[in-house]
Amino acid sequence: MKKLSARRRHPLAAFVVLLLALAATGWLYATLAPAEEAQADTSAQSLAIEEGKKLYDLGCASCHGTGGQGSSDGPSLVGVGAAAVDFQVGTGRMPLQQPGPQAEKKPNIYSQAEIDQLAAYVASLGPGPAVPDESAYDPSEGDAARGGVLFRSNCSQCHNFTGQGGALTHGKEAPNLRDVDPRYIYEAMATGPSNMPSFPQATLGDQEKRDIIAWLESVNTSEAPSPGGFALGGIGPVSEGLFAWTIGIGFLIAAAVWIGARTAKAKKS
Repeated sequence: MKKLSARRRHPLAAFVVLLLALAATGWLYATLAPAEEAQADTSAQSLAIEEGKKLYDLGCASCHGTGGQGSSDGPSLVGVGAAAVDFQVGTGRMPLQQPGPQAEKKPNIYSQAEIDQLAAYVASLGPGPAVPDESAYDPSEGDAARGGVLFRSNCSQCHNFTGQGGALTHGKEAPNLRDVDPRYIYEAMATGPSNMPSFPQATLGDQEKRDIIAWLESVNTSEAPSPGGFALGGIGPVSEGLFAWTIGIGFLIAAAVWIGARTAKAKKS
């Protein structure tokens, strides 16, 4: 007992115990860790990046340059993230059909698997917004009333009050958001395509994005009420009132001219 007590008081005893604890921890990790699953995930990701690079070199490098560094014909893709690729390619905006003020939506030419591979490659060039999980843009989890307030504060200046779109400067436009997949609305907010500003998590979090998507879903359904009568594209009460006033005054002037002409003709006869 005296010998054991003396060993415990030895200056190196604590160091030896620490080494034994670290060795035991390492052994347990090596034994219990899902090494095969981790290796499989890494291999799958590497394969996706490799296939995505082939697709990129074939369909994108002519404008965006080797390695996504950009050129005079296209911006750099370093740091735009997988979400930007999923949005631009998934909506057919890329590859660009022809030069113009902005990329127009059209049927896409890639399968979703190929889009995922392209996104994996571009994501490997630099950190950026990732493709969101379905729960991040599920409108059933959003508050439409709160989303309406957020939309009017941040989006209606370009997209109008109910997301019907509108003209911008230099031949550009804010697209109509009716029947747009919630996933692409989320990705557009996260990445800021064309003239649109981006709304990162620090500006609009997932719940706020869900609220906006829920608002758009509620006002762009066929059952959505229009308490003011004819919606006129949802451009807002001031514009709609001005439209009604202008048409009404124009009709009254036309009626007055017609009545005056008829009266003058009757007097002559």
